[in-house]
Amino acid sequence: MNDRDHRERHFEAYVLARLRDQGWLVGTTQDYDTERALYPEDVLGWLQDSQKERWQRLLKANHGDPALARETLLERLAQALDKDGTIHLLRRGFSLAGCGHIEMSEAVPEDQRNAKVKESYAANRLRVVPQLQYHPSRTLAIDLVFFINGIPVATVELKTDFTRSADAAMAQYKSDRLPVDAKTRRREPLLTFKRGAVSTLRCRTPISG
Repeated sequence: MNDRDHRERHFEAYVLARLRDQGWLVGTTQDYDTERALYPEDVLGWLQDSQKERWQRLLKANHGDPALARETLLERLAQALDKDGTIHLLRRGFSLAGCGHIEMSEAVPEDQRNAKVKESYAANRLRVVPQLQYHPSRTLAIDLVFFINGIPVATVELKTDFTRSADAAMAQYKSDRLPVDAKTRRREPLLTFKRGAVSTLRCRTPISG
């Protein structure tokens, strides 16, 4: 590892540590679904924790098979994201035959006396995945990707003043972070407008070490 990479890894470790301290989960690229641009563990965990009765309906509709119910859930969610987009899904959820309407997030409760809403809000899963490899066959990675309940909402490229500038991060997005891969012509759901992450950030810091 060269000095530039060492400094950026140091910055990345610092950011991850701070996020952990604030309750964020840290994931791995191996657990990311590259075809659907989802973090399946959190999609499933969110539904099971916040809408238990709908998970039971989904199980029943899939012959009591958890693996089949999981696949049905992920496939329908991916279709809904393609059709309606990330923001719509997080705000309004989607419908799943045999299960009903599924909410995909819970906002801060306006009424703190509502125990059910408070429980759902606490069930929100915030996750960050470092060095996420988003292409199934090429080595293409993004420094940090942020998820809410398994749905990607932001991608981040980290730079330090000792390494490449923020302009280099912008150049990466213009040339390498494309919604359609220039070599394979594969559509990249994570980077597709409306369907993928809704924010792209570049972070720069004078951290040394």
